[in-house]
Amino acid sequence: MMSEYQRPEDLSLAKELVRLAPKEAQAFLGLKSAAERNDGVIPEKYRELISIAVALTTQCSYCIDAHTKNAARAGATREEIAEAVFIASALRAGAAVGHGLLALRLFDEASHANAMQG
Repeated sequence: MMSEYQRPEDLSLAKELVRLAPKEAQAFLGLKSAAERNDGVIPEKYRELISIAVALTTQCSYCIDAHTKNAARAGATREEIAEAVFIASALRAGAAVGHGLLALRLFDEASHANAMQG
């Protein structure tokens, strides 16, 4: 169960993580800052809804927590959160179907190779 592994107090290790890999952390934090800026063409509320959908897809509990709170502060509604949930789930399911096509092709290639050998 996820709650047995991730705990809010784990966030207290963030400074240590940054200290241990400063160059990588600086690059990550720069990208995060650019993506989360509030002076872009996409309004903050929509940036947060996008972030929630991605966080749901990547299953990052910390991101879900932070971006849901940010979305509420930016004026998002419960209905918008609910729609973001189902948009994310549909895209996640669609990716499984897309990868299923790849699996079928790889199976066909392997079956053909096996038939040629045997």
